[in-house]
Amino acid sequence: MWMAEGLGRERWSHTSLICALIANAHRDPKRGRPFKPADFDPYARQDRRQVADKRSLAIIREALEGQRKATDP
Repeated sequence: MWMAEGLGRERWSHTSLICALIANAHRDPKRGRPFKPADFDPYARQDRRQVADKRSLAIIREALEGQRKATDP
């Protein structure tokens, strides 16, 4: 299973590079940013990390502080 996924990732990395090259050749430079291969790679979209917002960081902080208080004698 891992080898099949690796093969798919490798093939998509090549395909997405060619897609980005073609898209950048035909885009209007005055409208938007250049395309990156990651814009076309479905595996790259899965690997992108979500940026935590302040609310989720506050929840994590409260959980960690609660654990710290529970372990303090």
